[in-house]
Amino acid sequence: MDSIYKFLHHTSLGSALILPLFLTHFRGIADGLMSYIAICFLLHSILQKDWDWARQSWIIIAFIWWGWLLICSIPFGSFLRYGGQGNILEAFVVVRFLIFVVAMQRWVLVDERHRRWIGYVIAGCCLYIVAQMLCQFVVGYNFFGSPRYIDGTLTGPYPHPRAAAPLSRILLPTSLVSVVFVIYTVKGWKGQLGALLILLFALAVLALAGQRMPFILFVMGLIIAVIWLRPLRNLALMTIGILPVVILITAFVSPRSFHHLVIRFIEQMSHFSSSPYGLVYNRAFVMGLNNPLAGLGYDAFKHACADPLYFRGWPFWDVNSGNGGGAIICLSHPHNHYLQALIDSGFPGLLCFIALVMVWLWELSKGLSAKIFNKSMAMKQAWRVGLFAAVFIHEWPFASTSNFVNMPLGGWFFLLLGLGLAYSWDYQKNYVNVEGMKNV
Repeated sequence: MDSIYKFLHHTSLGSALILPLFLTHFRGIADGLMSYIAICFLLHSILQKDWDWARQSWIIIAFIWWGWLLICSIPFGSFLRYGGQGNILEAFVVVRFLIFVVAMQRWVLVDERHRRWIGYVIAGCCLYIVAQMLCQFVVGYNFFGSPRYIDGTLTGPYPHPRAAAPLSRILLPTSLVSVVFVIYTVKGWKGQLGALLILLFALAVLALAGQRMPFILFVMGLIIAVIWLRPLRNLALMTIGILPVVILITAFVSPRSFHHLVIRFIEQMSHFSSSPYGLVYNRAFVMGLNNPLAGLGYDAFKHACADPLYFRGWPFWDVNSGNGGGAIICLSHPHNHYLQALIDSGFPGLLCFIALVMVWLWELSKGLSAKIFNKSMAMKQAWRVGLFAAVFIHEWPFASTSNFVNMPLGGWFFLLLGLGLAYSWDYQKNYVNVEGMKNV
């Protein structure tokens, strides 16, 4: 029996360690690895008869949210109009991501060494994406020969501009731990200067990428991070002060990035209600308000967006104010996780989803205020704060993003969440009393 336990754990650990590589490329394999880890964890729990992990508050809320989503996805009534019979199966397998997260927290990454190993892999993937972007910026092509996208944005290792979103998440813990390492290693003003240059470099890369939302979310993540990382507060203020200069330089060294980052942003915000995002959000509100109790089932926006029943303009409650863009604005998802929850499972599902996000952030925050005594503790805290900030910006309610469980961005989110919860669980189990205070 011990050999079975070892096989399940070792193969799951190996799958977790290579997971960031396949989230970077070959996302279908990444989905398979996450599913494998979830299945192995369930087998381990059955064999060990250990279900203590299911008593956690976040797991209870997660299963309530998922259970209600399943009920809402049962194909009956008006939902049959949208060909939703297969959607209950898609809703059912969403649970694999929840099981994956708790597997990382309570089984795969309980050892500090394993958390450190996967951190190295994540940081390596971060540097790889940055290198691909810089290569594309300097020579015009990435390592695979793909040029910039047609609108001037940097695509990194991909033919389409989907690198900046995951980069904004994994760059937060990577840059923060690098900054803390420099501050504690190089004393005095040289260390402070080196740390400032790291932050400015990270901002410059995302500015050159030319994608608005990842850039804004990364800046927000840095602001959130300095709540706990006191040595970075002055550096963060300096970085924010220099930020306009970085953006202005972008206008000269990469005009198309500047246009996409700044000019397009101003244009969209000045006419947001009639912009593509504004029309999509309006359609999502209409769909949600028309189905407030149980929504329309999993992935409903993709199936029901083109129904003329929801063709209403701003304000969305006035049926005579236009058609809201008609069917031409329809996409596969509403580009917002909270609107997605509302459409899929009504206001009860939305409230459960909000509660789940809040509990996740609460769990991740445990131990982040612990007193620091040495460089090792400071770097660990910086990494944990970066994970918290990455989860925070991913679930920021006023952001445009992909489908909640869509790969690879959803995969990066669940990986960072599971890793952050593993650190939090370790803190809660193994804290020690140092000078009357509880610290890791």
